[in-house]
Amino acid sequence: MQFRGRGVGGARSQQHSSKGGIMTAESDPDFPPVETADETLDEDNRLKADFVRLVLDAVERGDTEEAYRLAQPLHAADIADLFELTKREDRADLAIALGDLLSADVLAEINDWVRDDIVDALPAAQIADLAEQMETDDAVAMIEDMEEYEQQAVLAELDPEDRAVIEDALSYPQESAGRIMQRELVAVPEHITVGQLIDYLRDNPDLTTEFWEIFVVDPAHRPIGTCQLSWILRTPRNISISDVMKREQTLIPVDMDQEEVALRFQKYALISAAVVDDAGRLVGVITADDVVHIIQEEAGEDILRLSGAGEGDINEPIADSFKARVRWLIANLLTASLASFIISMFEGTISKMVALATLMPIVAGLGGNAGTQTLAVTVRALATNQVTASNAWRAVRRELSIALLNGASVAIVVGIVVFAIFENALLGGVIAAAMMTNIVIAGLAGVLVPLTLEKLDADPAIASSIFVTMTTDSMGFFVFLGLATVSGLVG
Repeated sequence: MQFRGRGVGGARSQQHSSKGGIMTAESDPDFPPVETADETLDEDNRLKADFVRLVLDAVERGDTEEAYRLAQPLHAADIADLFELTKREDRADLAIALGDLLSADVLAEINDWVRDDIVDALPAAQIADLAEQMETDDAVAMIEDMEEYEQQAVLAELDPEDRAVIEDALSYPQESAGRIMQRELVAVPEHITVGQLIDYLRDNPDLTTEFWEIFVVDPAHRPIGTCQLSWILRTPRNISISDVMKREQTLIPVDMDQEEVALRFQKYALISAAVVDDAGRLVGVITADDVVHIIQEEAGEDILRLSGAGEGDINEPIADSFKARVRWLIANLLTASLASFIISMFEGTISKMVALATLMPIVAGLGGNAGTQTLAVTVRALATNQVTASNAWRAVRRELSIALLNGASVAIVVGIVVFAIFENALLGGVIAAAMMTNIVIAGLAGVLVPLTLEKLDADPAIASSIFVTMTTDSMGFFVFLGLATVSGLVG
């Protein structure tokens, strides 16, 4: 078993060949591939609908040999796409038809929800066999989503050493460095020479085959430096490793959140970094390709949280999507009720001047857009550590300045347009003042709400949008109708 670790959820393990994704290795002579890239993939390198139908039709009529023959030339990533394009109830039959084409590489590439459907249809022994062929983080990602009894059944099928590796990874919190790190690395003492190190790498076939750095450790296995492979290759054999290594390095605590890990890589332009336990001992390594997936995952996660769309995966079961989204809609219903209550307080004012009802949505809508702009910028800045306790108030002042400029600009335009349409200067002045006020309030809410939630150790991406929307809608109606009442606009 060789756990090499590549990326949670399976970063692309291989590049498509020049033939558009068709593998160039020799095929099984019993099922010679006849499909070409033009017949299977479109200009965007996606499986063609006609080809997908051919495979699924073969599966439906029980012609597993034809389905296997059609899918055999595909790259692992394209087979993963084939499963994702298949209806949920048909994936188990497709898995049976493809047989050994459903490899560890395919499972590493496949969408998490789709993989769960496939794994549910496989016996524990087959899952364990696939896990032994996968990189550490991919194997952990597959097993961690199983029910407890399913996990135990799979773990029981693994070799004791392999089982210990998986159980150790599962002992760390989800989305922590311990979950995503690779266990396979090269660590050597500092007293050896470059020549001894090169001989060691050549004479030990059991070492991992994919690495960028050599870690230098002390007798307690604590990292004290690193050596890039390029340095080793360009240094004379008699030079000591201690004279070549770089002692300054970025160490990742094993319990650090994966988002913070990604920020460390981005800030310090890392290719790989050592992961250490509470005692400072070297326990793993995280590489840049692991972090690429994390950055993509975290960015998409924040966007979906702002919209209240749950995980937002089209393969997510309908029931799960419903539960994730409906609670936000109910929360929005409550905030909308507050806005309706404020409107009801000014029924008399609105009844005397119907134009107010026409213009109310403009004030609330533009305020909401302004708040959303500020909110998006602030949440992103918090996620990337651009806003911290040391510069939070500077960020507030910046957004307030922008809100004042935006509010003044929009207020002038709206005031002139309303005056021109309704030929009422006071009405134009009232809506201009209300617009100015609401955009400023929206700017403040867009920056203060996420900062407050961050201070309270809550995720700003989850709840900020509801509070900002409630503020801009309610205050927009209150300020506009309140000004119309006290200004004498309606008698």
